[in-house]
Amino acid sequence: MSGPGAVVRGVRGREPLVHCLTAAVSMNLVADALLAAGARPMMTETLDEAPFVVRRADALLANLGTLSTDGRGGIPATVEVARELGVPWVLDPAAIGPSPVRVDLARQLLALGPSVVRANASEVLVLAGDSTGGRGADSTADPAEALAAARTIAARYGTVVAISGAQDVITDGRREVRVSNGHPLLTRVTGTGCTLGALTAACCSVASPLDAAVAATVWLGVAGDRAARSCPRPGSFKVELVDQLFELDGDEVERGASVS
Repeated sequence: MSGPGAVVRGVRGREPLVHCLTAAVSMNLVADALLAAGARPMMTETLDEAPFVVRRADALLANLGTLSTDGRGGIPATVEVARELGVPWVLDPAAIGPSPVRVDLARQLLALGPSVVRANASEVLVLAGDSTGGRGADSTADPAEALAAARTIAARYGTVVAISGAQDVITDGRREVRVSNGHPLLTRVTGTGCTLGALTAACCSVASPLDAAVAATVWLGVAGDRAARSCPRPGSFKVELVDQLFELDGDEVERGASVS
């Protein structure tokens, strides 16, 4: 396995172009965070454009957070092109549960075999057919409750499942990694989950899906830990989080990793 520090250095060295089909509410934070981390963002989800633009990308994020009419057509078509070209891609089935349209689309995309599924515990349980979802984008389940479902999904679809929570759990169906980095303020800022999905995609461009998911989770977690020390309120924390993603180097991420 490649350690988180090596993956961070790989991202900074390659400067991957990450095509983000992501929630409108979080686009600005996702773009700023990717730039701070050393990657380059690109964002368009229309059927007329996105399947062509993704041909230039090094990685793709498909996030269903604010699913639009454009996204319903553009996301599956773009994922199909990414698969044909071997572009690694991350599925973030944000807020699935109450809406049948979103659940159906998430399961359709899951069947296409994403490199990584990044989700909270409630979302993982919905994907597996074991729950009706959490409260909006918030989970009402603990990662431990979704671990069996995550293992099944990973094995069935040949993917890595990264479950976010107080302690993140990442599995490829055989191996499991637990990451204890992060701060509660990450849950008080809109778009940090989307940011983690985008960072994971960037890391997938330079590492295996399991190593990429672990590295991205550690990277954002260490940045959150450090940001909270000097900025203990959500507004200033958000700005400092981007600054920390910019300032952290691979060695600092490696030293700060809390992984088991």
